[in-house]
Amino acid sequence: MPGYADMMEELKEKFPLSEPQIIGEQNQKDFISLFGAILRMRNLLSSFDEFIGKELITERDLQDYLGRYQDLRDEWKRRREQGESTDIIDDIVFEIELIKQIEINIDYILMLVKKYHDTHCEDKEVLITINKAIDASPELRSKKSLIKTFIAGINEVVDIMAEWHDYVVAKREEDLENIIKEEKLKPEETRKFLENAFHDGEIKTAGTDIDKLMPPVSRFGGGKRAEKKQGVISKLKNFFEKYFGIGGSSSFTEEQKPFTYNTLSEPTLMVAEDKAPYNKK
Repeated sequence: MPGYADMMEELKEKFPLSEPQIIGEQNQKDFISLFGAILRMRNLLSSFDEFIGKELITERDLQDYLGRYQDLRDEWKRRREQGESTDIIDDIVFEIELIKQIEINIDYILMLVKKYHDTHCEDKEVLITINKAIDASPELRSKKSLIKTFIAGINEVVDIMAEWHDYVVAKREEDLENIIKEEKLKPEETRKFLENAFHDGEIKTAGTDIDKLMPPVSRFGGGKRAEKKQGVISKLKNFFEKYFGIGGSSSFTEEQKPFTYNTLSEPTLMVAEDKAPYNKK
């Protein structure tokens, strides 16, 4: 079995970041296999202090490779869902759980946003770092448009954390209202269902919970109701992936109250005065 240094050398030689993308099914398969082996090896080596500083790759380059790895996962997942014959899915394992251990969370992104804001939004290198970090994170990829819209809308902001909270609450409520109206869902039942989902950490689609959110059966034919239900499930899952784990109140049924971090001591939550909706000040 090749060592870590050998695998890193092969990675940089066969799949240089100077190439915009990895072309060809076999090349993609080879990259997925090699990079997965590197992730497994890094997982083992990270428990040794001697490995620190000897990773043989910069943080930014690692994020680039992580982004490409997950781009391929998303591409092959779409192709499989569309019914294409793809051997790559059958014998290649995407090491998503190992990627999650390379921690990139919303607090790190907001720290970079603050850094960007402190340069009066002129340091474009920080923006590049933000985009690479988001692409490298399985948890944040589905939230990319939300984060980019936030960055584009910040002006004179005193507290980035408080501003982010207000923004998430406003956008989440707007998106939820749109789903309820578009799908003609029962508002109270839908909000309670999502509140439970965010508390449990997952959208549960088994049983009759989804049916309880939907309009009466008489509005649909038999087959159309099943199709309608799948559409509702898809929208609720996308909503969950977009907003889970990024702040905002855990309640969907009570009036939201903004908060801010107490940056002078421990990071406890403090109630702030009511503010105007995000970007409408």
